[in-house]
Amino acid sequence: MGIVVVIHEFGHYLVGRFFGAAVESFSVGFGKPLYERTDSKGTRWRVNWIPLGGFVKFVGESQMAGDVGKIEAGPVGKPYAELGVGQRSLVSLAGPLANFILSSLIFALILGVHGRPNMQVGVMSVTEGGAADAAGMQPGDTIVEINGKKITNTGEVVVAIMLNPNKQMDFVVARGEEQKHLAVTPVEVTRENDFGQKVPQATIGIGFGAATNGDRITYNPVEALGQGVVETGSTISRTVTMLSRIVTGKMSMHAMTGPVGIGDISRRTVNKVWSQDQFTPWQRLEQLFWMLISICAAISVGVGFFNLLPLPVLDGGHLVFNAYEALTGKEMPQKVQEMALTFGLILLLGMVVVITWGDIIETGLFGARGG
Repeated sequence: MGIVVVIHEFGHYLVGRFFGAAVESFSVGFGKPLYERTDSKGTRWRVNWIPLGGFVKFVGESQMAGDVGKIEAGPVGKPYAELGVGQRSLVSLAGPLANFILSSLIFALILGVHGRPNMQVGVMSVTEGGAADAAGMQPGDTIVEINGKKITNTGEVVVAIMLNPNKQMDFVVARGEEQKHLAVTPVEVTRENDFGQKVPQATIGIGFGAATNGDRITYNPVEALGQGVVETGSTISRTVTMLSRIVTGKMSMHAMTGPVGIGDISRRTVNKVWSQDQFTPWQRLEQLFWMLISICAAISVGVGFFNLLPLPVLDGGHLVFNAYEALTGKEMPQKVQEMALTFGLILLLGMVVVITWGDIIETGLFGARGG
């Protein structure tokens, strides 16, 4: 996650410097510096002892309430406020865009090397009394479509169900020579996910797998880049859907994962792969590499999207400030900025506490257990 955040901040840095903005500091991590040097432009480059993300600070930029109206002396370039409103908006957008570029490149690498699975997904078992059983699904059925989308691999089934707890879905299944439409409503239960964490998950009560395997869909480098962008777009779309479900109360807040949960997923992934004694160390390292970079791609999309939310301390909040200035022709009053930044920080910290507590419950830290 630290690498993803540093890439995000470097996006801000590159575009800010392109427009001639003075940069006070670029920090990797938080806390006291382990290493620091000042370059010819007067920018302090720091590596701090807490390796969680990082930040870039432009001269005169109001990141926190105490920054409003302050201009640091020393670095070469223009104070941030002297950039045009359009330029500042591009600087704010550069961080999320850097995340989306990173995720697209990672997805492109994965798809270019491995392609996509192409299979018919069969229903292997149906839990008695479950949602699928109530809808009339039977072992031996083949899942053809879900909500109008053709199904070509098991992952698509998992994601579709996960994003629709307590919401009726239209399954098209093939049974013999005929196709049937089944109305299935997933229920949300707390259970172990693939990483061993206890989390709220939607389920319809079936076991499924590949009924038949077709040739994998392969891509040349150019096609892989295009598919990487498509996959990033699909991940953003799923993120929007999940967030809207959480906001409307249709999905648990604990479906979101913070740094503690991400760290636990990474740890469990390493342990799970390394426990597979049937593979050589090199094969396990290779498998671990692909799993971890796929997690990195998903995190990168999440960080980019989260920073576009219209909270004053995030990039989305700065875009709101810039929109106000563009519409009115004057900067938002300093007192309003200070209040907004303070409120945004409190709200953000509250979200962090809730998400982190959910992560602790899911991971079982300090003896907490999921229900």
